[in-house]
Amino acid sequence: MSEVRVRIAPSPSGNLHIGTARTALFNYLFAKKNNGKFVLRIEDTDAERTSQEYVDNIFDSLKALGLNWDEGPDVGGNYGPYTQSQRFDIYPKYVQQLLDSGFAYECFCTPEELEAEKEEATAAKRAYVYSKKCENLTDEEKAKLRAEGRKPAIRFNIAKAQKAFHDSSILEFDDLVKGKLHVDTNLIGDFVIMKSNGAPTYNFAVVIDDALMKISHVIRGEDHISNTYKQILIFEALGFEVPRFGHLGMILAPDRSKLSKRHGATAVSDFVKEGYLTDALINFVALLGWSPSDGEEIKTVDQIAQDFRIGEISSSNSIFEYDKLKWMNSHYIKMLPMEELKERLKPYLTKYDLNSLTDEQYTKMVEITREPLTLLSDITDAVPYFFGKDVEIEPEVQTGTIDTEVSQKVLVDFVNKAKDWEWSEENLHEKLADFRAYWKETDGIKPKVTMWAVRAAITGRTCGADMVGILEILGKETSLYRAQKAIKVAV
Repeated sequence: MSEVRVRIAPSPSGNLHIGTARTALFNYLFAKKNNGKFVLRIEDTDAERTSQEYVDNIFDSLKALGLNWDEGPDVGGNYGPYTQSQRFDIYPKYVQQLLDSGFAYECFCTPEELEAEKEEATAAKRAYVYSKKCENLTDEEKAKLRAEGRKPAIRFNIAKAQKAFHDSSILEFDDLVKGKLHVDTNLIGDFVIMKSNGAPTYNFAVVIDDALMKISHVIRGEDHISNTYKQILIFEALGFEVPRFGHLGMILAPDRSKLSKRHGATAVSDFVKEGYLTDALINFVALLGWSPSDGEEIKTVDQIAQDFRIGEISSSNSIFEYDKLKWMNSHYIKMLPMEELKERLKPYLTKYDLNSLTDEQYTKMVEITREPLTLLSDITDAVPYFFGKDVEIEPEVQTGTIDTEVSQKVLVDFVNKAKDWEWSEENLHEKLADFRAYWKETDGIKPKVTMWAVRAAITGRTCGADMVGILEILGKETSLYRAQKAIKVAV
């Protein structure tokens, strides 16, 4: 195949998983690196689990990550349709070709008969392989079974295909990621390529789709390796050119178990909802099994594509480190232009009355609270004290800081002095510095203890954003009201 053509073929039975997103990314990068085409195909043959909601989620998630496809259900292309359920009329022709050439045969076995075979294999402590009992049925025997009401499934003849195209029972291929892989085809067994209801199975449909869409390279998870051997033989039996295959290691949770919701977000849309930036997410996912040549981890998709080398993807499993993703996300948050960040934060501030702040005040609030943000959603709990006249004080702050004798003295003095202050950023810097110095010189109280008292009374917390910025945004009236309200001693 002269042109590099890769595909991502998710099943819309759930929201786009982060593992599928990584597979999509590596396909996208490989296509861009080689001036090829990136194809999106929706494999929606499981009607019971498929939903339009999940199809939409796949589209939205891939687009949010910047993985725009060259061909697909919504953009079309020369090899459509790109939705598998719309391709059912294509498959029977190729089933018949395999039947005519002897590479497939009708199987009339009932589920009960197949289960009995499996139980017999289990009892004998051997791997189950279909007995091939239907391989050489005569026309008369088939007619009799049909008369009984049996509808045949179609099985692929592994041994005949292997003998036709290979010198022994060993089937080997050169994996783009893992190197040489092989299997003894005697251990596979003849598998169903079309069910008795006329529906194609995955291993058959995917071969036809990949061949007709001229897919040159199939890059996917290592859980498909066992399928690859079957698919190679079908490609060969139908006279199609066999694509190159590359299988990626799995993504595991920090405890090295399968990544699941109990560890945190797993779907791309969940990560976005929690406040991860898609630029950070795609950058992080690119590093799961691959490393930039220059060692610099922060890169755009285009920069990664220029440097991408599929042969250098690790064949091992990758650990999904949520802490590292948060670190990377915080870096991207800091890189956002202020106006864009303000817009990105608004969905996480709906519980507050943003209209109570001027644009200047909102800008200031974001400026002084953005530094510790690891997720956009962190802003929700970082800013409640900027809204309303009263403030909610954490119980431990009330008893451990505000109610102490030292804090009460500091607050009384703060109210008495601050009521005469000019409420501007420059002046507040100067006055607070003088205030801290006064208490250190007078009573030997450390500046941080002095400011803990003021911060606790006005924000309800002992840590947070720059105090001058907080006072400036709240204004003189609200700041002094909260400080006065925290005073319990007689003035």
